[in-house]
Amino acid sequence: MSLEKNKAIIRSFIEAVNKQNLASLDDLMAPDFVEHTVQLQGLEGAKQFLTSIYKGFPDWHETIEDIIAEGDKVWTRAKYTGTHTGEYRGLTPTGKKITITGVNIWRIVDGKVVERESVRDLLDFLKQLGVIEYTEKAKKLFPEDVT
Repeated sequence: MSLEKNKAIIRSFIEAVNKQNLASLDDLMAPDFVEHTVQLQGLEGAKQFLTSIYKGFPDWHETIEDIIAEGDKVWTRAKYTGTHTGEYRGLTPTGKKITITGVNIWRIVDGKVVERESVRDLLDFLKQLGVIEYTEKAKKLFPEDVT
């Protein structure tokens, strides 16, 4: 596949996620897809994970800020936004809006996404939800981060 086709597959994947169109993932992902970061396997596992995100953040939205392709890999720098209005991983809804960033490495084989590994600022995610708070010492060390 060409590099541009691989980028287009990832753009289509993000579009499907934003439209909460899980059925279209059948055409974009391999049945044995592996997500290394959250340690899930399989297309159905990915759909279950996304369903849990939609339940907790019904307005979940992903934006590709940068995209680079080389060989069978596509890298994206992305922004994720949503409002925590439903239960997510046992967290009661807070009503808080979150914005986090991440870098994803996708691998594509025969026109299907087979792997993804991500780096996201989950500490900031939990801080935005109010799940964690800085200690008094941290507030002194990082006053610009304390809201």
